[in-house]
Amino acid sequence: MTGDERREQILQTAVDLFSRKGFKGTTTKEIAAAAGVSEAMVFRHFATKDDLYAAILDAKACIDGTHMFPWEGNDLLLKAVAEKDDFGVFYNIALAAMNKHHEDVPFMRLLFYSALEEHELAERFFQEFISQVYKFIGGYIAERQKDGAIRELDPRIAVRSFVGMMIHHSLNNILWDKKRVILDMTNEEAAANFARILLNGIRSQDVNN
Repeated sequence: MTGDERREQILQTAVDLFSRKGFKGTTTKEIAAAAGVSEAMVFRHFATKDDLYAAILDAKACIDGTHMFPWEGNDLLLKAVAEKDDFGVFYNIALAAMNKHHEDVPFMRLLFYSALEEHELAERFFQEFISQVYKFIGGYIAERQKDGAIRELDPRIAVRSFVGMMIHHSLNNILWDKKRVILDMTNEEAAANFARILLNGIRSQDVNN
């Protein structure tokens, strides 16, 4: 393997172990054994476990050093924003987010482990990624409030309600209700319903009528 290929192998192995055993419960010796390399090789690429954890976040949340948010490269979403298509905006945000959750379950588990263990990775992810999600969605809501389409409320409350629906749905499917016993629906169906629920709650009365 090349140096880059070896580094990627160690990263993927670390994600798998961290997602199953947590940050505190995983040693670099275990990562090395699972990756089929020496512990010295792990430290050659990552001086500390913290460096390894940070590299995982960068690799999962970024492409070429740039954070990938649900609206980047999402032509349908950007078109909906430009046209002030409220349903299209919230539908496409929800669909992109939930698809990403289900495409990389180990990373989702790793993030929750880091929060439960109060590791700085959780705070870093919130500050660098989640805060920007609030800014983007909140900014759109604020603009639509100026248009009179959305009633007066703190946009952050609406964002938290919307993000809460998406996260809770994904967590149920990933962790608690893997067989979809309680509720079985596609991400497309969930996105459409969550968008309607939110809009029915925040649209101004004039628009609702």
